Amino acid sequence: QVQLVESGGGSVRDGGSLRLSCRAFGYTYSSRCMGWFRQAPGKEREGVAAIYTDGGKTYYADSVKGRFTISQDNAKNTVYLQMNSLQPEDTAMYYCGAQYARSCPPGRPEVQDFRYWGQGTQVTVSS
Repeated sequence: QVQLVESGGGSVRDGGSLRLSCRAFGYTYSSRCMGWFRQAPGKEREGVAAIYTDGGKTYYADSVKGRFTISQDNAKNTVYLQMNSLQPEDTAMYYCGAQYARSCPPGRPEVQDFRYWGQGTQVTVSS
């Protein structure tokens, strides 16, 4: 059974940084698309960044380009989201998603393209 476990959330001030981690368990195949999503209160879940584990190609939402970096450590089955220059509008629950795939869809990751989800980790940015 596939499981995703996120960690690394917390509270920071405007301009601060956090690094989120998503560790995957139970995968049969190594090639998959891994994504980070976020959901603020009263809003829909939205894609932030994605990475294809076989080769490391990355994709970002325009709102985080230049501030967030997605990366992976395949030996640890872990995907990271380094978030710099955080802003109050980045406040949300952040979720890790995964899907077996031959590649990640181009552009911003979309919720409907991911089957497996973690429980989320809260990120709060205060001004």
